[in-house]
Amino acid sequence: MKSRYSRALASAAAFISLLALAPTSVPAMSDAELEAIVSRRLSGDRTGANLAVAVIEPEGISRAFVAAEEGARALRIGPDSAFEIGSVTKTMTAALLADLILRGEASLDDPLSDWLPAGTPVPSFEGQPILLRHVVTHTSGLPPLPSRLQVTTPNNPYANLTEEALLASLAEVSLREPPGTQFAYSNFAFMLLSYALARHAETDLETLLRERLFSPLEMTGAYIEKRPAGIRAAVGHTANNAQPTPAWHFATSMAGVGGVRAPLDDMIRYVQAQLAPEEAGIGPALRLAHHRLHDGFEISGQPYDGLGIGWMQREVGGRTLIFHAGGTGGFSAFVGFDVESQRGVVALSDTAWNTIGGTQRLGLHLLAPEDIPLDAPRLRIDPPQELLDALAGEYQLAGLRITLRQRGGHLFVQGAGQPEFEMGYDTEGDFFPLQFEARLRPKQADGTYSFTWYQGGGAITATRIGASETRAAVSKDAASETPEAASTALPELALSEQDLAAYAGSYELMPGFSLTIRVKDGALEAQATGQPTFPLQYSSEDRFAAPAFGVEIHFKRTASGQVDALELHQAGQTLRGKRKEAAKHVEKAEPVQAESGLAAYAGNYELIPGFSLIIRVKGDALEAQAVGEGPIEMPAGQSIFSLQHRGKDRFSAFEIGADIDFKRDKTGRVNAFQIQQAGFTHHGKRKK
Repeated sequence: MKSRYSRALASAAAFISLLALAPTSVPAMSDAELEAIVSRRLSGDRTGANLAVAVIEPEGISRAFVAAEEGARALRIGPDSAFEIGSVTKTMTAALLADLILRGEASLDDPLSDWLPAGTPVPSFEGQPILLRHVVTHTSGLPPLPSRLQVTTPNNPYANLTEEALLASLAEVSLREPPGTQFAYSNFAFMLLSYALARHAETDLETLLRERLFSPLEMTGAYIEKRPAGIRAAVGHTANNAQPTPAWHFATSMAGVGGVRAPLDDMIRYVQAQLAPEEAGIGPALRLAHHRLHDGFEISGQPYDGLGIGWMQREVGGRTLIFHAGGTGGFSAFVGFDVESQRGVVALSDTAWNTIGGTQRLGLHLLAPEDIPLDAPRLRIDPPQELLDALAGEYQLAGLRITLRQRGGHLFVQGAGQPEFEMGYDTEGDFFPLQFEARLRPKQADGTYSFTWYQGGGAITATRIGASETRAAVSKDAASETPEAASTALPELALSEQDLAAYAGSYELMPGFSLTIRVKDGALEAQATGQPTFPLQYSSEDRFAAPAFGVEIHFKRTASGQVDALELHQAGQTLRGKRKEAAKHVEKAEPVQAESGLAAYAGNYELIPGFSLIIRVKGDALEAQAVGEGPIEMPAGQSIFSLQHRGKDRFSAFEIGADIDFKRDKTGRVNAFQIQQAGFTHHGKRKK
């Protein structure tokens, strides 16, 4: 089941000399001891992961290579395996910046705009610019991802992002508060820093890292794209079915966000350099990066005590732990250390553990075993039937209608217009889809079950639709009996269509996901990207609600009184969106366009080589047919779906949960479209 990588022994003479000269000390953890600890966390784990782990101590280094499953062929990794370290790469990018600061070539108080090409439209807030210190502490106000990230292959999401698209995305950002105010983790910001550092050095980032960091620290196996001889790229795996998944690739100039690959021994050398930085070369920069710039914040509900230049910090047992975790589509990584005790840890997984906390919990336990307990393995088991019965029902999840069904002792999840997915269940009480990485954590309140959905580093709490409707009905009945209960019902107030039109528009809640507000038949309706519309009821000034979904919307105005933003509140979660464009002010029951108008959209639109959508007129409507293998999610066995007209050049495909916006050239001819599905945007050009 397991294998060890034994460290070389010192010669007998040196060993005897050390015994004679050194004071008595606690012996270093042995390889076997480390292997036993990792096995207690990993053995039988439902993810099927392989872990490479090291503990660095003043007395020595211990290493372990461990597999979750039994069998001689279960171990897929070894000393020559290079792992994707994901966001741990950010600490290396931060070290490059710290190096420039010490050389007098940069300052944390430099505006980001000074590091980008002249004329790049960098957002600011009331004249307050984004500084480099805001970038490295994730307080820039920039969103998690650039808006022009075109994902054609979800399991390799960054592959198509160009420098031009990265910079152009800045023009589409509007800051909601002064930079430095609020922590909000941003890969977008670190992509810009990565690009800026390579541009300043007038070389590619891989060369810059090799010259300034890898070579001085003898990290001979670390790389971005140019794999060194004798190093093999580990194959990444998905967490919920242990299937191999493609490697992530970045444009080299932007790879400082998460593109480094490295074997265990190189990461050991990286930690050793953090614990005892040299007085010359990159050493002072490594030490500078530990300096705390920002105090307390949270990530996915987990508290942190501070941020250095790219490093996270936690106070545990009177000591400061400095660390960073990383994850890609097939890997999880952790690097951490305690300078005071001179102890460091590296934990690398060939399987994505992103929705279950990554390798961070294991790493922190190995750093502070007396203060942070070791997690147990997540074993797959059968869910209790009573839990399945209680969870089955309809839910609202950030604008998406979700159905949970139970049959045959299993739970199934389905989003509106999307395929159904089977869920497994583990000993931690979580359900997980077998086909992709996510996690559903049941929760109970007031005798009613709901759940929190974890995916992609985020957590969203669902609202049970049936329960909300029941409560609304009870309130309505009670209102007829008592004046006190009547006060809880929404007031029967009406606004003129002119007043309602002030709220109409498209509000971007996150890249690729917007809420469109329309006026229809004397009331407001809302539609999230790829979802059906739902009515809004006026409750008070600039406030509307959708009681059946547990949704409240608060509109925000500028000093001049113009509506320019909204907040969507649901189940304790708040999403904020800036108004992008005014929607059609008053939408009557608009007839479907005549066939001559629909024919303008008909054609073959290529999204990627080998995958197209064919749009054609059928009766008085449009339908689309997917041809080839591509990025659009389709129900099993289905390739044709109908399109519903939603407005000028806009159609919705409710069967697959997508919106299609057609684009026109200067002559007015339809020549392209963009399709939005599940938060991703794909573009298609019309073939002649």
